[in-house]
Amino acid sequence: MTKMPVLKEGFPFIFPSLAAGIALLIAPVFVVQTPAVLVCIILGSLSIIFSFFCVFFFRDPKISITQGDGIILSPCNGTVMEITEEGDEKIIRVFLSIFSVHLQRSPVDGVITGVTHKNGKYYAAWNPRAQSENEQNIITIQSDNLKTSGLYVVRQIAGLVARRCVSWVKQGDVVKAGDKIGMIKFSSQVDLHLPLKTEIIIKEGEKTRAGITIMAVI
Repeated sequence: MTKMPVLKEGFPFIFPSLAAGIALLIAPVFVVQTPAVLVCIILGSLSIIFSFFCVFFFRDPKISITQGDGIILSPCNGTVMEITEEGDEKIIRVFLSIFSVHLQRSPVDGVITGVTHKNGKYYAAWNPRAQSENEQNIITIQSDNLKTSGLYVVRQIAGLVARRCVSWVKQGDVVKAGDKIGMIKFSSQVDLHLPLKTEIIIKEGEKTRAGITIMAVI
């Protein structure tokens, strides 16, 4: 059976809750009061369940990156909420539930030209104010590929439950389409900003998979 790696960002959640759960389940051996025993069993069980959930949440499944000329890959797993056009770019907004794989990948080959962190609020992803006012990381990628040349932006947006956007890249890094570039802890939103010349082929309501789903073509 192939093992599924777990992102190191999950370790601070997984190991403490697992240790606490084990300790609480062992505690009844030294406790005689029935109410206290029940409390230990309930809390211990919940801690272990939470630990297992975090293993699931911070999973990093092995995938085969989709290959092809002139394609723009999905930067995340989730469900397309909205496709819009603003100024000189097209934007695809994707909602990530707590059951989605939460790491992000580069949509194209290119060079990271900027990573900007913006402090903000924690509106739910479906709130129109989320994309402009929530905490977020803005990762800008310059693609010099003849087919996909232009600026691409992956906007990691924290949500109602998500409280932390993590970027694994910095300015000057060279990335390939499908390379891991960051993650968001717990449910969240990712916006993909595309050059106006791209043709979006994904539709609202469709599911996406990072590094696999083709979002647009040129």
